[in-house]
Amino acid sequence: MIFVGFMTLFQGIAAIAKDDVFVSTRNYVYQFSLTGWGWVHLILGIVMVLAGFALFKGALWARMVGVALAGLGMIANFMWLPYYPFWAVLLIAIDVIVIWALCAAPRWKDVQ
Repeated sequence: MIFVGFMTLFQGIAAIAKDDVFVSTRNYVYQFSLTGWGWVHLILGIVMVLAGFALFKGALWARMVGVALAGLGMIANFMWLPYYPFWAVLLIAIDVIVIWALCAAPRWKDVQ
């Protein structure tokens, strides 16, 4: 979760700082401002990193928030497809793995 958060954070920084790096496809259904998407990814990345660190405490609320944030990350990266398709698909796949890991893993208190 922390890794996905940092990658989303860096994606947002890149979109805000150098929006001429990304090339968007024409006539894509989900066309939005690249700088606006940069801010969305930046904020989402910061919250994901914080929730990832909260997971180390073993709190159940952190797992639920992590699943919700990974789901939001999947949606945001789906809408990011016209700007950087390979990276968006890669982060969608990692978000799926994060959701699976948070839902399938036993609680820390049950393991100890």
